[in-house]
Amino acid sequence: METDDEIEVEEGGIPETEELQIDQFLFEEEEDDEQFDHPLIHFSSPSSSSSSQDQPNGIVNGNSSDEFTFNTSIASLHTYLGDVEDTSHRTDFLDGGAIFNLPLFCLQGVVLFPGATLPLRVTVSRFVTAIERALSQVDVPYTIAVIRGHRETGSFMMKAASIGTTAVIRQYGHLEDGSLNVVTRGQQRFHLRRHWNDVDGVPYGEIQIIEEDLPLRTPRDAFGKSTSSSNILCSRVKVHALNGGNDSEANLDEGFKSKFSSIERKTHLSVIGCGSASDTIDVAANSSNVNFMHKSDQEMGSNLDLSIENCSTSGKQSSEEGFNRCLKNIRSHKISNAFLPHWVYRMYDPYWLAQRAADMWKQIIGVPSMDSLIKKPGVLSFHIASKIPVSESTRQQLLDIDGIVYRLRREIELLNSIDLIRCRRCQTTIAKRSNMLVMSDEGPLGAYVNPGGYVHEIMTLYKANGLSLVGHAVTEYSWFPGYAWTIANCATCGTQMGWLFTTTNKKLKPGSFWGIRSCQVAEEIPQNL
Repeated sequence: METDDEIEVEEGGIPETEELQIDQFLFEEEEDDEQFDHPLIHFSSPSSSSSSQDQPNGIVNGNSSDEFTFNTSIASLHTYLGDVEDTSHRTDFLDGGAIFNLPLFCLQGVVLFPGATLPLRVTVSRFVTAIERALSQVDVPYTIAVIRGHRETGSFMMKAASIGTTAVIRQYGHLEDGSLNVVTRGQQRFHLRRHWNDVDGVPYGEIQIIEEDLPLRTPRDAFGKSTSSSNILCSRVKVHALNGGNDSEANLDEGFKSKFSSIERKTHLSVIGCGSASDTIDVAANSSNVNFMHKSDQEMGSNLDLSIENCSTSGKQSSEEGFNRCLKNIRSHKISNAFLPHWVYRMYDPYWLAQRAADMWKQIIGVPSMDSLIKKPGVLSFHIASKIPVSESTRQQLLDIDGIVYRLRREIELLNSIDLIRCRRCQTTIAKRSNMLVMSDEGPLGAYVNPGGYVHEIMTLYKANGLSLVGHAVTEYSWFPGYAWTIANCATCGTQMGWLFTTTNKKLKPGSFWGIRSCQVAEEIPQNL
């Protein structure tokens, strides 16, 4: 399935509809790449600019990430929106495969994941109508459809992704000018079947809910009825025990293995630990550059051979007694009855992958225990996908992936190999992944909305380089209470990369940090491992 499709209208599909214009989905008119991106219309002459490179380590009044007094729960409340009412409504999960018509919000630069928060400031009348209809609709109340829109380089045609996420309205507030402030939360992925504007200009989409797979644990018993490692081991033990360990055992084993193909032979050898050279089975190619093999698997074969050797040298018991004793000893090693070694199954075990991804994520941003999420691999996969410091298009690719296992494996690959954060336009290195800073309970990457209604997804960093500051610090409509914001452009190409946030309260730490827009981050270049 393609991840992005040009917006098209199904001819004759909906009566009394007007031709769809994708720009009508956006909250504000785009004028020029250097202007509409600003959270507030705030410009200064070039003479007033300063560069982050003039400061030590690229930080103004920089503080170590170890010094922290800011209350991260405040930022996640989006207090800059003012008074909003809790809807006190929680929509049940919709059945997979079900089809609905929902108000559609196509947002440039935004990839909404299930479980992530999305604030909206709705200023255009037809979008206000869309929210009001969502609040009163019967079949799926308090729910809208959110999908990513983007322009390709060198093209004026706006495209929309084919996979989006339903968003449940949790809070909303009416303003005196007729606009709305809304806080939503992503709930379920959907496939966009078609879309149109009704007679009132309200955008709608026909969506089909995607049925998510359920995480399954690797079975502890046999994986199949085919010839298993335990049968082979019993043959080896029986020959040793009954024949005194002579060469007939080797002939029997070789005769059995002669029926294998080359790949089956390697797999067989890795299972019973008969050859260290066969233990890898091209692990690198099948694990996406992640080392899934464990020491216990490597030691299993040597321990097993030691047990068999002990069986063959025992002369104090009868052959039958020796066989039973040795077989019991071997079974105590809990060798899997599967044809493949246990670590192969772990590569596709969502719970084991969730543990690995959580451990890697914790090492990067130092979050508290994620045990509750590890027990829900699907939830964890969306949580990490919504916070990982990668480009907007890569985030969309993560949303498009069907299957918990494949999403987690892709995230592990990204966490293991991606390090640099670069400007999309000129490829200048702005920061490293290790520079991430958590300034919100939502994590190091979150969505915020400006007074004009434009939604920005930003990653927060305690250190950045290659940025120049434009204008003076402004406290109005700050996404982080107690901090003033200053526009930060790429010093090389002039693209607005985000903002520098500086404290207005000396007691707040960190004294400053950066907010970098994910839509201006370049595609990832994996590092050689």
